[in-house]
Amino acid sequence: MTEPRTTTGVPVRKAWWRPRQAESSSDAGPCGPGPSLLDEAEALTSEAVRALARGDGDAFDLLVAALADRPDVPGWPLVTARCLTARLERGVALAWERGWQPADVVRYAARRRTARHVRLATDAIAAEMRAYSAATVTAQWREQLALIGAEIWWEDDDEHPDAWCEREGTDRSEFIACGTELVHLLECLPKLASIGPPPGTPLREVPVRDGFEGVDQRMLGKVRALLAKAESTEFPEEAEALSARAQELIARHSIDHALLAAETGNLGGPAGRRVAVDNPYDAPKAVLLTVVADANRCRAVWHRELGFSTVLGFPADLAAVEMLFTSLLVQATAAMVHAGPRRDARGRSRTRSFRHAFLNAYAARIGERLRDAAGEAASRAAADAGGKDLLPVLAARDLAVEKAVDAMFPNLARGRAGSVSNYEGWVAGRAAADLASLNGRSEVSGASRRS
Repeated sequence: MTEPRTTTGVPVRKAWWRPRQAESSSDAGPCGPGPSLLDEAEALTSEAVRALARGDGDAFDLLVAALADRPDVPGWPLVTARCLTARLERGVALAWERGWQPADVVRYAARRRTARHVRLATDAIAAEMRAYSAATVTAQWREQLALIGAEIWWEDDDEHPDAWCEREGTDRSEFIACGTELVHLLECLPKLASIGPPPGTPLREVPVRDGFEGVDQRMLGKVRALLAKAESTEFPEEAEALSARAQELIARHSIDHALLAAETGNLGGPAGRRVAVDNPYDAPKAVLLTVVADANRCRAVWHRELGFSTVLGFPADLAAVEMLFTSLLVQATAAMVHAGPRRDARGRSRTRSFRHAFLNAYAARIGERLRDAAGEAASRAAADAGGKDLLPVLAARDLAVEKAVDAMFPNLARGRAGSVSNYEGWVAGRAAADLASLNGRSEVSGASRRS
């Protein structure tokens, strides 16, 4: 049997299974199936993955049927389940090696497959994470694991396939098909630039720049709660007051960091986060994230096919960017829906082109407002600093972020996505941006430059 693994906050009832050689080359022994059956199951699984890769649906279905049921082979369901779950675990570990993080994997699975695949991916992540001591997992990873709900909910690893089928209301053939499709997705993930140490890396041996260092998590929790209330209330005055309070907390935190950096010369280093940029209208949403990042001395790089952007900057700035983008996107979406569908002279729907133009215009106008507010807030912060010169700190941070972008994306083609074909939507979007709640956001955008 394998040695028990140390979990990252999840109790382990049984170690993840690993095959053990039996005395016979073909029979199952007391410790599990013999190696020949395992080799056969692995070969069938690999062939099913190859069938998916070449788009051969008929061959894939036949292979799934062979993996799911062989009445002539005692214990065959256990053999195939163990083989597939071990393959899934290896696929998750490979994702970490290629620079992916838990939220990235789950987001990509949702984009390419179904909610059922997402749940199985989450289970595979929870199982694989048992390999690592909590001392080798960063705060960013722990937060992502909690966010996606990666936990060991099944009693025994050998019972997981049946428990999963019962939970999903399906049969073992669906488990085999879903698991094999997920293996194919994991093993074909492209390599990403690393934005933090993978699990298993002793944190004392690496400079932790995972986007959470130096950020007051209690303050961020209060800000998130305030913004959530602001976006859900039906009363504009209440929303404005809640947003102003949230922005005040962000600004104060950012200014405190800037003053400390000016006094000690300890500028730290840039970090990274990946922020979801979802369909529909992903191009103008990516532009909105870009302008919010620019206003906060961060840089956003959009990975269109993967459904997210990598944002680089200093930790407190990254926190401000993510919260501002989320809040402004909620406001933009509500305003866009309120503007309603549009039709041309023949009565044909122009909703898509209108909304695409609306969001592009909204992003452009928000960018202008944030840049203006940032300049004003920077001037006020410099005056409040008692004559201390913050400009060298800001310039050093800008340079550090640009160097980080160049190092991570040496072949980056700079520019913004999207085109506009609906003038009415463009005008409406700029008007909505003018009405967007930015009270206090000027302080956020300007002060977070100096966090």
